[in-house]
Amino acid sequence: MKRFHVHVAVENLNESVSFYSELFGMKPTVERTDYAKWMIEEPRVNFAISSRGHKPGVNHLGFQAEDPTELAELAARAEHASGSSVLKETAVECCYAKGNKYWVIDPQGLAWEHFQTLGEVPIFGEDTTMKRAKGEACCIPLHNRVSAATGESPAACCVPASDQPRKAGACC
Repeated sequence: MKRFHVHVAVENLNESVSFYSELFGMKPTVERTDYAKWMIEEPRVNFAISSRGHKPGVNHLGFQAEDPTELAELAARAEHASGSSVLKETAVECCYAKGNKYWVIDPQGLAWEHFQTLGEVPIFGEDTTMKRAKGEACCIPLHNRVSAATGESPAACCVPASDQPRKAGACC
């Protein structure tokens, strides 16, 4: 059975974890220094938040499949809806999980992720460019936010850019 997925970028993770824990009536299923996820059963929702430098607000939406058959069905729907091929990632590590994914952009530029989780990984993931048959896909650019501890910008999982023109070969 598929699960609806929502990923929201937040400015203050601790404040947002407190808010959503109260709102959902439960603590996160997964909680890290830059990420939290609630696997809500009724309704079936995978709700995630992160503070990794993206503009606050809805980062992307999607559906989580439980098996390869469901994922293939979701990928076919995305391809049919978009009128073109979807962006495919195999065995990627992102959001503290390893999985297979298909990305598509809706007419408003909102990214949709269809995925099957294959396991957990100890890092958020640093895949900043997705490959496809005809070149590279864009990622949402990070804000110019630098960590005081490391002096580096936080890495972010790849999400096709919603604010860039959708031209073949155009990238962030």
